Amino acid sequence: MQKASEILRNCGPEIIENWESKVKEEIPAAYNSSNLALRNQLPKLLEDFADIIERYTDKQELQHEEKFEEIIKNSLEHGRHRATSSHYTVTQILKEYIIFHRVLTETLVNNSLYTTEVGIILKYTLETSMLNSAGSFTESLQDMREKLIGTLAHDIRNPITAAYFALDIISPTDNAERIMKLKKMGLGSLRKSLEMLEGLLDAITVKAGEGISLNFSEIDILKELKWVYKEASEIYSNEIILETGKDKIIGIFDGTAIRRVIENLVTNAVKYGSRNSPVRILVESNNDEVIIKIHNEGKPIPVEDQDEIFEFLSRGAVKSDSTLESWGMGLTLVKSVARAHGGNVQLESNEVNGTTFSLLLKKYANKPGKVRTELNYSEN
Repeated sequence: MQKASEILRNCGPEIIENWESKVKEEIPAAYNSSNLALRNQLPKLLEDFADIIERYTDKQELQHEEKFEEIIKNSLEHGRHRATSSHYTVTQILKEYIIFHRVLTETLVNNSLYTTEVGIILKYTLETSMLNSAGSFTESLQDMREKLIGTLAHDIRNPITAAYFALDIISPTDNAERIMKLKKMGLGSLRKSLEMLEGLLDAITVKAGEGISLNFSEIDILKELKWVYKEASEIYSNEIILETGKDKIIGIFDGTAIRRVIENLVTNAVKYGSRNSPVRILVESNNDEVIIKIHNEGKPIPVEDQDEIFEFLSRGAVKSDSTLESWGMGLTLVKSVARAHGGNVQLESNEVNGTTFSLLLKKYANKPGKVRTELNYSEN
């Protein structure tokens, strides 16, 4: 057993290269994946297999799940990673392991180290890995769907609330100009709700590696920001301030998605910030990009939680704090939209300066048309 374990470790690079080549030949989803993405868990799994072969020779011992602690952890990570890799399916994940088993067996046979005992260990270890990876993949996909649907459902509340507010304050004694103004506001908000419902239905069919669908076109993004500013000013008691030195900012954007992102950040800034301080929407623009900052005073987001709330499929659940959970739900959308526009989102939050979310968007990172956003796996 010791020699079989040693040969797997010594031939590690050769095994990985061989496996990767066969996977790209036989699994369509793997063909377009980067080498780094394909190899991310394989060295760990290979080390696990070698350890188990070295430690255990008793078939009865192998049937106790606690003996597979390492392989379970890494196979769960493997499944979670594949859920954020485009076009993967459970069948393809299982085939990855079958190919891995084939490569390991060939290596041991070629070195005259394949025995019945080694074959039994590989079988049990492989079965454990396959079950855990497939389960993790399925659960992660379901988690993605629930989060996307939850985010969309959460955001639909804002325009419906605005429409209700507009209709509720209309009075028969109002003059025609005020009635038309409130009617326009209500209809506009309901139109936004219908646009979001399309996204909600779209999210139900999300596949591995996919996020929401975005529809890019050349627009003046300031019009969308001014709409958010105007609507928020009428709904919230906090003062809402929009600061921009431009009359218009033209680029290829998904206006609906960006509007939803800013609405989400403004809503959270009002909800979790100081009630006596203004919420600021700051807009900076140059030839290539636009930066939109949402700032509020008040209790900051703890430093140790600032990275985790951006993660869509974090390794552990976000701490059971309702504030962080609410921030995190919205930030899955913010991060996805920013990256789809070739940009990113950053957070600064402390007692002195308050909380600022900075959304960087490239003006011409995309061509007009409809595309699915991609999810990005984090190793943190």
